[in-house]
Amino acid sequence: MTNEIKHCPGTLSEGFNTFSRTALNRVFQGKKVHHVLPYDSPASNPETNQMFEENRNRMSISGVQEKFSVLLDINKLRLINENEQGTYILKPIPGAGKKPDQMPANEHLTMQIARQVYGIETAENALIFFKDGTPAYITKRFDVKEDGSKLAQDDFASLAKRTPQTHGEHYKYLGNYLDIFELMRNYLTTYKIEAPKLLRILVFNYLFSNGDAHFKNFSILETPFGDYRLSPAYDLLNSHIHIEGKDFALDDGLLPRNLAQGKIGLQFAKLAEKAEIREKTFQEIIALMTSKSDLVEKMVAASFLNDATKRNYYQSYQGKLKQLIKV
Repeated sequence: MTNEIKHCPGTLSEGFNTFSRTALNRVFQGKKVHHVLPYDSPASNPETNQMFEENRNRMSISGVQEKFSVLLDINKLRLINENEQGTYILKPIPGAGKKPDQMPANEHLTMQIARQVYGIETAENALIFFKDGTPAYITKRFDVKEDGSKLAQDDFASLAKRTPQTHGEHYKYLGNYLDIFELMRNYLTTYKIEAPKLLRILVFNYLFSNGDAHFKNFSILETPFGDYRLSPAYDLLNSHIHIEGKDFALDDGLLPRNLAQGKIGLQFAKLAEKAEIREKTFQEIIALMTSKSDLVEKMVAASFLNDATKRNYYQSYQGKLKQLIKV
């Protein structure tokens, strides 16, 4: 695996056989971290696989992905010990779903496209490899400060006061995306600034077939001034490569059912209007999101997906792009 690397496993820039200086600065505080971890990958779990197949229609990808809490010890990444605060989340290949070996590269590529192509603020992330050559996705926690103290963070399921006990095990998927804007209105004094950011992420999720963007995959984060803002985006990936699903994770889609009429572009326009996003701002978001296919193609080519999945990923994006620009 290590011999094959021609692109930075952080930024996907060409001409690197390990992390570039930019990736080290962004993800690892500038420390010289190696792209190969000093241990083998955890074995996948057949029980999880069976459970996943049984629950495939309701199961969120995050529900099947094993996650490990990791910290940077000088310039080595290691699993945390008891009572230590992890600063990174490590996601190895899951033991379930279609093409599970492609999942780390899928999430890494999707997060990099969001940031580099569309200017969406994302959690810092990279692809990293176990000693046996298998990849894992690593992301830096944005709710933990350099000194180990934590910023308050609340996802939208908890803001909506939804739990499995109160709303059933399907609680994350109830409702529609307008509900998230309504909650933001209640909790964010800077709603007018934050609402267009959320809309951009929703258009992105549609374009890149992220059908698992449920209430827990959006959150608000405490700022240094003690108020709140929309947190950086996380858990972005083309979920359709791994599980069958609808275009939108939430049961009612983008809007309440009585409003969700017409082509997808019209539905996004209606959502923007209901969220009190100015028409001009909405048009700018759509213009941005429908104009970068050459850059997307370049990043897909540079990614660590295998060739068949690269084709699948790019074709799926092109199909959604056509739907979005249909008038």
